Amino acid sequence: MPLDWSPFVEIVRRHQRFLFTTHVRPDGDGLGSMKALALVLQQLGKQVQMVIASSMPPRYRFLDPEKEIAQFSPPGDSWRQAEVAIILDTGTWNQLGNFGPFLRTLPAAKLVIDHHQTQDDLGGVRLVDATAEATGRLVAEAIGALGVPLSAQVANMLFVALAMDTGWFRHSNTTAPTFALGEALLRAGAQPTIMYEHLFEASTLPRLKLMGLALDRLEVVHHGQVAHTEIRLADYAATGATPQDTEDLVNFTRSVAGVEVGLFFMEQPRGGVKVSFRSRALVDVARIAEQFAGGGHRLASGAIVEAPLPEARTRVLQAVFAALDAAR
Repeated sequence: MPLDWSPFVEIVRRHQRFLFTTHVRPDGDGLGSMKALALVLQQLGKQVQMVIASSMPPRYRFLDPEKEIAQFSPPGDSWRQAEVAIILDTGTWNQLGNFGPFLRTLPAAKLVIDHHQTQDDLGGVRLVDATAEATGRLVAEAIGALGVPLSAQVANMLFVALAMDTGWFRHSNTTAPTFALGEALLRAGAQPTIMYEHLFEASTLPRLKLMGLALDRLEVVHHGQVAHTEIRLADYAATGATPQDTEDLVNFTRSVAGVEVGLFFMEQPRGGVKVSFRSRALVDVARIAEQFAGGGHRLASGAIVEAPLPEARTRVLQAVFAALDAAR
């Protein structure tokens, strides 16, 4: 059932000062969606601030040449005048990092626009559609509800959001309507070739070296059904890479023939291990991630395990093995 965008339209109509954010370690869907909606509200004469609770990934800096997206730092006094806070591409506290405590105390109307099935109550209006292939689709609908024509710049932002969350239109969440939206964005001025070059043909040498480590450590276990690899804290100094350079490395795990579940483990500077889950179809990895206070989509999810890497790896593998055995 299509979302009712009238609460969103009413909030935009009644307020002037907006604060946007997306999840930590933001991706193309979160950043593209945020920039697209910010551009439209600015076009309507609204004041828009954008923050993220981590540094801007180098891969996506081309989306924000004016450097309007700031890195959040407590106590956040620079953003307390916002009348409305809009959270895009996540609906859980654990994906907001140090912005979460600030959001809890912010006396502003709150609105979530998201497509993940795992949701917390962030204290505001929730416009969530877990059947949408990308938050970018929902933002396109929201812009349509406002009656604002798409500019070429907005179309580019939405195209990045749509393409990145569908694996450049190859994942199972890609449907005929996905291509129809892509066509509409092209007609509005989106430039897929230029976007692709920025995203996939401009890797740094440190990122490629980090990729080599992930491939070298790739292991296949549990009768060939599970592939996993990892990045350790020391790898960043050894390669010159940054944590943001790990984006998409989990996809190598699911690319192995016969693998049903791919796992990517990444040690965190503050302790604990971030785990990315990918499933081919047999098991719902969102349910597995929820066992570790994470979540996401049925075929793509994440969690942070508060344990050293060897223990985290063992615990997650055991949970995945159990889910696979139950599904057979």
